[in-house]
Amino acid sequence: MLKISQVSKTYANGVHALNNVSLNIEKGLFGLLGPNGAGKSSLMRSIATLQQPDTGTITFDGIDVIHQPNELRQRLGYLPQDFGVYPRISAYDLLNHLAILKGIENKAERKETVDGLLAHTNLFEQRKLSVSGFSGGMRQRFGIAQALLGNPDLLIVDEPTAGLDPEERNRFHNLLVSLGRDKVIILSTHIVDDVSELCEDMAVLGSGKILLQGNPISVTQSLQGKIWRKTVQAYELNEIADDLSVLSTKLFAGRTVVHVVSDEQPEGFEAAPATLEDVYFNTLAQTRLSASASVV
Repeated sequence: MLKISQVSKTYANGVHALNNVSLNIEKGLFGLLGPNGAGKSSLMRSIATLQQPDTGTITFDGIDVIHQPNELRQRLGYLPQDFGVYPRISAYDLLNHLAILKGIENKAERKETVDGLLAHTNLFEQRKLSVSGFSGGMRQRFGIAQALLGNPDLLIVDEPTAGLDPEERNRFHNLLVSLGRDKVIILSTHIVDDVSELCEDMAVLGSGKILLQGNPISVTQSLQGKIWRKTVQAYELNEIADDLSVLSTKLFAGRTVVHVVSDEQPEGFEAAPATLEDVYFNTLAQTRLSASASVV
């Protein structure tokens, strides 16, 4: 289990990135949802020992992450939001080099590991190609391959599907699911569908605070019967927002579909099944309302 207790982090420029964050994360896929700037990357970097929090504790299977970073790194795999690669070096050679840095010194063992990971991430046929020329999806799969060196027990992936086309996204999802049975995998993202499709447990992080935690199905059920939708003209949105709690607006076939939350059916709206996206937007909206009320 990964246990995060009352973790806070303030940067030198005064930004309060994390504010008393506490989470218990079991084996399997855990989704961390939040908008850009919510503090997701700051939390991931703290867990990955790339920075130390100002206060709080982080433990993983008895390892004090803050005071025993080297012990944690031996059991950690990390795919950051952006990672660089050497130009003009093949996927095989780069992964082999990273395996050496990871401490896999036996040449035969290293070759077996590198070949196996390239096959597992569906990159074996491209092993002689330069990683710098890979597509976004191929590069993300290579990122997972390097993160899996040493068979880590804790795997962190930060915004892994941003920019991927639907086919690559599905392929990446299947890869994560295949890994999630015996590891703690943290999926940090602002893409709600990634969490709803993959994770049995999740949390919403906003302004450095945990706003909601639970099973995606359970938290979605809390809004069943309270979500309503209507196809409208763009000029109608301001009037609707004056009277109702608007969660989201989407374009569908060139028309605007608005989702609102209400205990009673608004006039002209039809019932819509609640989704995790509705829960996510409602959580952020309620937090903003609370913040505004406290300021007043």
